Amino acid sequence: MDEQSPFADVRVFEDGSFSIPELKWRELIFIGALRADAELYVRDPSRPLPPFERAELFPEGVRFHATRDGRRVALRRA
Repeated sequence: MDEQSPFADVRVFEDGSFSIPELKWRELIFIGALRADAELYVRDPSRPLPPFERAELFPEGVRFHATRDGRRVALRRA
């Protein structure tokens, strides 16, 4: 994807975790693509997920820990 893509700046780490800009995180929460599940977050398959350069970032049924890291949100599978 080109640099104008809204998710071109997803950072994936060797341990499988990744981070996205805080603004994109807020968008995912706002549109309901991710929803709170206790202290974790889970993908809501009934809501549209904006396109990502890596389609496997948010598989259905997988829960995530989310931690703010400056202007980014770090995510890892629970």
